[in-house]
Amino acid sequence: MQPIPFGNTGLMTPPLIFGSTALGNLFREFSYASKLETMRAIVEHLPRPVVIDSAGKYGAGLALEVMGDCLRELGLGDDEVIISNKLAWLRAPLTTPEPTFEPGAWFGLKHDAVQDISYAGIRKCFEQGLELLGGDYSTQLVSVHDPDEYLDAAESAADRERRFGDILAAYTALGELKAAGAAQGIGVGAKNWKSIAEIDAQVALDWVMFANSYTLYSHPPDLLAFMDSLQSKGVAIINSAVFNAGFLTGGEFFNYVKLDPANPEHQEKFAWREKFFALCEQHGQIPSEVCIQFGKSHPGIVALALSTSRPERVKTNVDAMSVQAPAAFWDVLKEEGLLAEDHPYVAVA
Repeated sequence: MQPIPFGNTGLMTPPLIFGSTALGNLFREFSYASKLETMRAIVEHLPRPVVIDSAGKYGAGLALEVMGDCLRELGLGDDEVIISNKLAWLRAPLTTPEPTFEPGAWFGLKHDAVQDISYAGIRKCFEQGLELLGGDYSTQLVSVHDPDEYLDAAESAADRERRFGDILAAYTALGELKAAGAAQGIGVGAKNWKSIAEIDAQVALDWVMFANSYTLYSHPPDLLAFMDSLQSKGVAIINSAVFNAGFLTGGEFFNYVKLDPANPEHQEKFAWREKFFALCEQHGQIPSEVCIQFGKSHPGIVALALSTSRPERVKTNVDAMSVQAPAAFWDVLKEEGLLAEDHPYVAVA
């Protein structure tokens, strides 16, 4: 696995990026020892510079804090790691039994987080991120985190317009950081790709990160057209959550919402997964490898962001990046309605 150009940023990155949600105790609390071993596996199995995606929202800054501690313990210098910090959330005192942001998702936290998408807020998030990392590491890739959720919270059309203005002001701050040499690439990370398109129309982005958008389960043609346009401009695409937050490989959560097989509204997704698993077994394919292969199939995608809390999964994910299913298998998925019949992008042997 060799480093490749990361869009127009001048950076060279491997096609696999480590997502650090587990470092922030997403869905359960993990020991520092287990986090260190996961980080050790990443350093061992990925080429330098290793790329790690994080955010102040991940464990209210815990992921950044642990990342800095692990990198120092493993002896990595700033030139051996590229850190992407998605900005929008500031660490704050914990004054309630559990954090107020994303209740039920983060465990064992000693801090809360508050959202601040604004010119001043993004500058504060950037500086706080460097502090949480311990002062030894820079954040070469910066972005506004989950602007789609910020817009969705609008109470009126006027409020949404105001909020979009806040987002544009945040990008003014990011542009100044890049101009000053404090960052090398400006991007956006969001679950709703349409909000990325809205921002792309107003801001000169270097990269974008899709979450839960381009997956084997979901790959609408209008998204493909947008991805084509990004590629034509040299905007690097990072694809994340290619398992739809773990559901496509057997997890309980679909796009971070826990599903119930007894709920009629959720049964279609369980039926889709059951058919997918059966077809993989019949044709000798591993579901996670199929999802990874599909997730990197669009030619504009320069990297996948994969998260894991298990050290042994790091090498598995690295190995899966080079696996290719036969063309006949993709034809079967199309015939069975699991893949759009006219989908043009699949890697084949």
